[in-house]
Amino acid sequence: MFLTEKCVKCLYDRQKKISKDEEYLSEIEHILKNRGEQDTAPYMVYLFNRVYEKRFGKKYSYEKEKKECNDLLLSMQEDLRKELLEAENPIEKALNFARIGNYMDYGALKEVDTGRFLTLFKETVWSEKDHKVYLSFLKECEMAKSFLLIADNCGEIVLDKLLIEMLKKRFSDLKVTVMVRGGRVLNDVTMEDAKYVGMHEVADIVTNGEAVSGTVYHLLSEEAKKILDQADVILAKGQGNFESMSRQGRHIFYTFLCKCDLFTERFQVPKFTGMFVEEK
Repeated sequence: MFLTEKCVKCLYDRQKKISKDEEYLSEIEHILKNRGEQDTAPYMVYLFNRVYEKRFGKKYSYEKEKKECNDLLLSMQEDLRKELLEAENPIEKALNFARIGNYMDYGALKEVDTGRFLTLFKETVWSEKDHKVYLSFLKECEMAKSFLLIADNCGEIVLDKLLIEMLKKRFSDLKVTVMVRGGRVLNDVTMEDAKYVGMHEVADIVTNGEAVSGTVYHLLSEEAKKILDQADVILAKGQGNFESMSRQGRHIFYTFLCKCDLFTERFQVPKFTGMFVEEK
């Protein structure tokens, strides 16, 4: 999803909140003014972060928040797994849970409210559009040999793991790979975080090769490019992956919560509405 002027202003204003340093902001302004037509918000933030760390050193790591998110969901894991196994449509319910997990985003939200997050489990709505995408998703999985889940946030990754468990229960021959971030960025999942929640027990894990909150193809490692190019089914989680991967001619399923004006306006829905989108 390419940048609008409103998105550019939002990106710049966020950097002004991070630092008032005039030289730093001048570099940010230069990056935005010289962006390419197909550049996306995750790529811009990746460039901003490089400038920031060159001038000021490493950014805040969010290690405390990441562990808290993962530990919260791990404490819920057994009850949620039981609920899925008893559900009439375990994969459908697991997709709902995995989408709810996208709330845990320290990049899009000023505050991650655990109470608000827990209420989302009581507000799950599977729309008619969601159901149509779900049926297509199942059809693709039935024919597939390889499945790629492109992960987003910590905490959320535990729910992604439960989704993979339900998928493999139904499609036992499906080879599943999970792609995570190649370095620390916000509270996004890294290889270390994915292993902490046990993702390696249900899927192969690969990194995208860079500390970028999205999937920017030209930044991917050769291994990640090969896996992405050859995957039969791709499920990309979160706004950042949608922004950086949509309109590239790939057949991708996306699921996320709409957490900013750009998304609520594009999809004409209230904030925190869950989306399940198929792009062919």
